[in-house]
Amino acid sequence: MREIKIGIIGLGTVGTGVMKILSCEGTRLQKHSGVRFTVKRVADLDITRDRGIQIEPEILTTDAKKIIDDEEIEVVVELIGGCEPAKSYILGAIQKGKHIVTANKALLACHWEEIQDRAKEHGVEILLEGAVGGGIPIIRSITSLLTSNKIRSIFGIINGTCNYILATMAKEGRNFDEALQRAREKGYAEADPSLDIEGVDTAHKLVILASLAFKGGVTLKDVYVEGISKITPQDILYAREEFGHCIKLLGVAKEWEDTLEIRVHPTMIPENHPLSDVDGVNNAIYLEGDNVGSLIFSGQGAGQMPTASSVVSDLVSLAQRIDRPSNHPLISDVEPRKKVRPIKELKTKYYVRFTTLDQPGVLAAISSTLAKYRISIASVIQKERGPEGPVPIVMLTHEAEEESMVRAISEIDRLEIVKAETLLIRCEEMTTTN
Repeated sequence: MREIKIGIIGLGTVGTGVMKILSCEGTRLQKHSGVRFTVKRVADLDITRDRGIQIEPEILTTDAKKIIDDEEIEVVVELIGGCEPAKSYILGAIQKGKHIVTANKALLACHWEEIQDRAKEHGVEILLEGAVGGGIPIIRSITSLLTSNKIRSIFGIINGTCNYILATMAKEGRNFDEALQRAREKGYAEADPSLDIEGVDTAHKLVILASLAFKGGVTLKDVYVEGISKITPQDILYAREEFGHCIKLLGVAKEWEDTLEIRVHPTMIPENHPLSDVDGVNNAIYLEGDNVGSLIFSGQGAGQMPTASSVVSDLVSLAQRIDRPSNHPLISDVEPRKKVRPIKELKTKYYVRFTTLDQPGVLAAISSTLAKYRISIASVIQKERGPEGPVPIVMLTHEAEEESMVRAISEIDRLEIVKAETLLIRCEEMTTTN
C-alpha cells in the first residue's frame, strides 16, 4: 500500500483534532483513499502540554524547519494560523516540492496571489477546505460547480461568534456587551474578539470564496468591512416586528459583468429566507449559479472536529491524485482581474435609526434632508415616546445610492435635534430559485 508521510505544523485545537482522526480512523482512511497516512513529525512551540491524545515523543519538535527539510515528508499540514511565520513555512515547503494542506484563512486572504504563483511554479497542490466554514465542504462544492456554472453571487454567514451574539440578542433581548460576554463564557469568543465582531474574520473567508468563485485574485483591501457592535436589541426587534426581517453579519460577493461587489456588514434579510434560520454558532453559505440556481450549505462553521474533518478530507483528496497533476482552483489559470465597485456605488434599501428629540418638526426636518438627496421613505416607525430624553425614529427607505445615504445622514447628524450617531443597516431582498 502506498504510504504518504506528512508533517503537521501546529498542535493547537485543530491540529490535535487532526491527530485524533488520523489515529482513530486510520483503517477507514486507508480503505477509502488506498494509502496509509503516516505522521512523521509534528511541530509546535509547546510539546509538553497534555492534549488528551497519545503522541510518540520522538515525532514532536519545536523546530518547524525539521518538517520542511525532511525529504521523506510529502505533505505539510499548516495549522498555526496568522501570516507569519506560517507564510515562511508554507513558501519554504513549496520550494522543497511539498504539497500543502492549510486551514489558514488570514494567510490565504492576504497572500493569495503570491502563494498561488509559487505553487504553480513548483507544481504542487494546495488544499484549503478547513479555511472556510469549518466542516462545511464549501471549497470543494464551489470547485465542482465551476465546471458547469458561472457563480453570480455569494451570501455567507461565516463567523459563528457574530451569529451567536446576534441570535442571543434576538432571543433574549440582551444588549451587545451582554451577548458578547455570554459568547466568551461558552468559549465562542476570544479574549480579544475584535477580528470576529469587527467583521475581519468574515472578510478573510469572503476573499477566499470570491477568489475561487470569480476566478480572480480578490484582495483584503477590496472588501468593505463593518462590524456588529452598534446593533441593539431594539434594532433586531424593529427589523422583525415591523419589517419581517432579521439581522445577520453577512459576507456578500457579486459579479456584474466586468465588475465585482465585495462587502461585509450587518444586513437585514427577509425572515422567510433560509439564511435567517441559521442559528447559534452555525455557518451557512448561499450561492446563486446561472444553471444550478440557488444552493445553501450549512453546518458547524468552527470547532476542533468539524475543521479537523475538513483538513483530513483534504488529505484524502490529495492522496487520490498526488501522483498525477491536477488543476486545483487555487493554482489554475485565473481570469483578468476585475474592477471592484467601491461601497459608495452600492444601490440597495436601507434601515435607518435616528435618535432625536421628541418635538414637533423632527420628522419633517429629516424627511426634507433625505428628499434633498433623492432618497424616498418606504416606512416610518416611532414607537417609544416619553416626557424626557431622545427617542428613536426608524425608517426603511426605497432603493438608494450609498453615497447619497451617507451624505444625507452626515447632514442630518449635524442637526441639533439629533442626539446620537445614526445607525444604517443595508438590506438584501434575496429570493430563492429552483
